[in-house]
Order: sequence, then structure tokens, then C-alpha cells
Amino acid sequence: MRRLFIIRHGNTFASSAQACRIGSRTDLPLVESGHAQAQRLGAWFAAQDFAITRLLTSPLLRARQTAQAIADATGHAPDGTGDWLGEIDHGPDEGRPEAQVLARIGAQAIADWDERGIAPADWIVDAEARIAAWRACFAEGGEGVDLFVTSNGAARFALLAAGLPLESLKLRTGAFGELALDADDRVTLVQWDVRP
Repeated sequence: MRRLFIIRHGNTFASSAQACRIGSRTDLPLVESGHAQAQRLGAWFAAQDFAITRLLTSPLLRARQTAQAIADATGHAPDGTGDWLGEIDHGPDEGRPEAQVLARIGAQAIADWDERGIAPADWIVDAEARIAAWRACFAEGGEGVDLFVTSNGAARFALLAAGLPLESLKLRTGAFGELALDADDRVTLVQWDVRP
């Protein structure tokens, strides 16, 4: 059996900061609470009774810092980055406060994104390519444990590629989801949005 853990990077905003839509054009580092989340993820993976086969990450700094914390704790160095794990581009909503984004696109557009992965108008997502990349990943076969450190915008496409819709596709910062693949590459959802 093969296990895939899809991990969202830690916090990039302090709890007192105004929430903004941050995507591929804004390469923020982790804040103090984000580093703490990354260390908790690292400790959790280090405590598991499995060897990591592969640790891939988004090219963005926040994901690489989270992956490095996991690498430091587990002793498995990052195996590189993957553009398909990169964050989406929020287009005209990039860097805008959440209230402004909601006013521009409406609550239904946000719900469609969070629940069904349908991107609002003017966001640059390339859903087909992301779904194809996840399906190619699933089809690799083999056994072991793969870790993928990414963003909320990109993580949801793993579920969509596997045909595993949830009430919400979102992953909170510092949380992970786990998928299992059997010998026939059938994907099962084990858990989603778990924070250690």
C-alpha cells in the first residue's frame, strides 16, 4: 500500500493580522506561529512508524520552510519542488483583504471554490493540469509514504483528482490529509484537515 500525505504550510500571518488572499505572486515566509506549526508537523511525522519515501514541496518559501522543519525532524531531506504543487494565482484578488474579495466575487463563488474547487472568475488555477498531475502521481504505483507540502489552493486538487469530494476541500494551515492507494491505484481518503 502507498500512503500520500498532503500537507499545508504553516501560518504566514500573525493572528492579529487582517486575513488576505495570498497566492503564487506573494512569497511570504512563515511567521512565528507558522514555524511552531511546522515543528509540530515534523514531530508528528517523526513519531510515526513508517519511513518516508519522498518529500516534495511547492516552490514557495512558506512551503519550503514547512518541508524543512519536517525534514529536520524526520531525517529525510526534501526531494525537490514541484510546480504542480504551487499555489494558485488569485488574479485581481491577490493580496486583498478577505472582505474585499467577498464583496467582489460574492459568497457563492467562495463556496464553490471551497466545496467544489471551481475557481472564481479571473483567478488563474489551471485545474485540468493540476488534476492531471495528481492523477499521474497516483498512477506511479509502488509502496511507501510520500509527503507533499503545498498550499490550500493546490491541495484540494488531490481530492478532486481522486473523485473524493468532501463538504469542504480546505486544509487549515499546519494541517494534513492522508490518502491511501491500493495495488490497483484506487485512492481512499483516510483523513483530512488534521492538525497534530
